[in-house]
Amino acid sequence: MKINRRRHIIRALNILDQPIRFNPFVFSRTFFMWAITGLVGGTIAGGYWIILEYFTEFLAEFQGWMVIPTMAVCGLLAGLVIHFIGDPGEIHLIVNNIRFNKGKLDPKNNPSMILSSLFCVASGGSLGPEAPLVQVTGSTGTWLGKIFRLKGEELRSLSIAGMASGFTALFGAPLGGSLFSLEILHHKHAVEYYKAIIPALVASCFSYLMFALIIHLGIGAAWDLKAYHYTGVYDFAFATAFGIVGTAFGWIFIFVVKFFKRIFEYRKIPIYIKTLAGGIILGIIAFYFPLTRYFGHNEINQLINGGYALNFLIIILVFKIIAIAVTVTSGWRGGFIIPLFFVGTTLGLIIHHIFPTVDTTLAIVSCMAAINACVTRTPMSTTIILGTLTGFTYFVPILFASLTGYFLAPKIPFIGSQSEKLSEDQ
Repeated sequence: MKINRRRHIIRALNILDQPIRFNPFVFSRTFFMWAITGLVGGTIAGGYWIILEYFTEFLAEFQGWMVIPTMAVCGLLAGLVIHFIGDPGEIHLIVNNIRFNKGKLDPKNNPSMILSSLFCVASGGSLGPEAPLVQVTGSTGTWLGKIFRLKGEELRSLSIAGMASGFTALFGAPLGGSLFSLEILHHKHAVEYYKAIIPALVASCFSYLMFALIIHLGIGAAWDLKAYHYTGVYDFAFATAFGIVGTAFGWIFIFVVKFFKRIFEYRKIPIYIKTLAGGIILGIIAFYFPLTRYFGHNEINQLINGGYALNFLIIILVFKIIAIAVTVTSGWRGGFIIPLFFVGTTLGLIIHHIFPTVDTTLAIVSCMAAINACVTRTPMSTTIILGTLTGFTYFVPILFASLTGYFLAPKIPFIGSQSEKLSEDQ
């Protein structure tokens, strides 16, 4: 016994005698590159958000019939920016560059994307700032990677980390933003990119910190949903049922987008003519239904607290889907995730009107999750982001709804570059 005790004492003393060593993975050049990418991404996102807020407040002064010429002029200016400075592309171009261009996102398109998206988002288009931020911060990651002389997978990982930093800044969900930057690259070999999860997480955390410092952001839910109380395993069945409804409207949204895409691409016309026409249509919709104007971040709270009648909610649902489709297909720039959350909120409220005993919060969150997962094919990140934005701490029902939308989505993805056939052809 004494011998064993002495051995333990000697072993402990030997351990204490060794110099303290930090994990080389944590305190490394690579870690600081990810951190710098996040800090730069958060700074860009904060600056963009401040400018967007001021520009939105200025254009919001134009009310009533003035909203029509305001949105028409902004659409024309956005089109002229794209025509003369260059086409920044859309989300499918980002996905293609990450997958097939060695992860390189070209920063030269950033001025066009920033200017055109400011006109589109601030004037009241039904697209949010998430896609422009993802493209700008992702290309910034590429630029930093070249400065650090990175190549191959390291450069791709830094570009993905940049994308995550932009998405996280807007949604305030570092884990959700990190997963989104990987899930949006969806195809059968997407698991290859999960080596970028740690770079994305690090960049997201530093980005969120910087963004919060710049715009004085707090931690908490963005939307005023009532507290949800779990009532039993049947809630999972309800979440799945609501998810099926949300998925059905995801399909409807995709078909409406295809319909308007055929209209706007029927003849080859300059981009500024398309954006002008889109602005006129969006202005008319916003004139008759002001709640459909803008991408929906603040309007979701108006919906939740408004106590609107069923007929009005149905009309808003129809015209919001049309507004998003027109915005997407007429060349306006922005992201459609928050607008889809707006559609999901409207759907949940309609369900509650038809079935008053249904838990409103569960219906809203499930419809939000399903429609977004159906269109973007990002069930994991959708679940985490919605939990953050809504304060819905029970992740499992959201996950049921998200997976329902994911598995019942159309075979051909809405974001064309997510197609498996495309990856095989490349």
